[in-house]
Amino acid sequence: MSDTTSFPPLKNDLILRAARGEKTERAPVWVMRQAGRYLPEFRAERVENDFFKICRTPELATKVTLQPIDRYDGLLDASIIFSDILVIPQAMGMTVEMVPGKGPHFPTPLVVPADMATQLKEKVDVHKELHYVYDAITMTRHALGGRVPLIGFVGAPWTLMAYMIEGGGSKTLSKAKEWIFKHPKESHELLGRITDVCVDFLIGQVHAGAQMLQVFESWGGELGPHDFEHFSLPYLAQIAKRVKAELGDKAVPMTVFAKGSWYALDKLSVIGYETVSLDWTHTPESAKAITQGRVTLQGNMDPNVLYGGDEAIVAAATRMVRGFGSTRRYIANLGHGILPTVPVEAMELFLKTVHRVGLEVAAEEKAAEAANDIKIIG
Repeated sequence: MSDTTSFPPLKNDLILRAARGEKTERAPVWVMRQAGRYLPEFRAERVENDFFKICRTPELATKVTLQPIDRYDGLLDASIIFSDILVIPQAMGMTVEMVPGKGPHFPTPLVVPADMATQLKEKVDVHKELHYVYDAITMTRHALGGRVPLIGFVGAPWTLMAYMIEGGGSKTLSKAKEWIFKHPKESHELLGRITDVCVDFLIGQVHAGAQMLQVFESWGGELGPHDFEHFSLPYLAQIAKRVKAELGDKAVPMTVFAKGSWYALDKLSVIGYETVSLDWTHTPESAKAITQGRVTLQGNMDPNVLYGGDEAIVAAATRMVRGFGSTRRYIANLGHGILPTVPVEAMELFLKTVHRVGLEVAAEEKAAEAANDIKIIG
């Protein structure tokens, strides 16, 4: 592994301060999937290299991670390592392919609980199986030169379990749901095994140089409130608790993103994460009322607005930043990953609008505080 003891000093810690609840000069901004198919430079890289080859080659993963940072110089306040949530099922012994035009595909998914004994490794050496991600993180930290912090991530246990059983994407998740209803004990066993790997993997990412972590429960909203509380929430809580306990004073801010799980926002804000990322089904007012300042909020513009033209992008981004505020407990982002065919100019306008409006709102908030101070003194 590359040297992790002499990283360049960080020049922009805005997102880390926002995550910790400290006051910021403006709302920091980054975008989920900001390194990806919407970028022509990424598409050019994919002509030469298979998706998972990029993930498994630290030099290529570093190059791709830096593409949006270089293109949108000074507009992004964080980078996120180029990888995929499905490297965990691969580490556990399953084959995952990325099929062009289709997405992830498991040639041999888990069909019945007995398949766990034949398809999954009894013990996973996370460092051995996923060292290439650690190497990419360390390499990227050096390559960033301290411009912005680097985010590491994992998929959450329920989402990964669903992929492993469905064999890929699904509109209904009927196979995975059959497991939790018909085989609840074995489902909890599988979720526990995935959780163990997630914990080890996140800890290793921090040791490799990740300065922030995000847990993606992409299919959380496919569970109703009762099932979410039984098959998702306990494992999300475990991850935060165990990662922080193991890292001690080296712990970094952690974010949880449970897409579609609007009903769980209150509980997600008390299970150990500094930041809760929101999809576009939340209003700023309701999200702030529910969380009551316990966590930093991240999000949440609908990614499809980026297809709507300049006027729509400016209006939605402005409404978002003004709704959440700019200087306390807010990180601007989309409500899910940026879509593959979004024009690069649309992304740039979104980022510039967030910067401009964020500074405007920060100035207004500062003026309001000063006026309030004068009123108190008077």
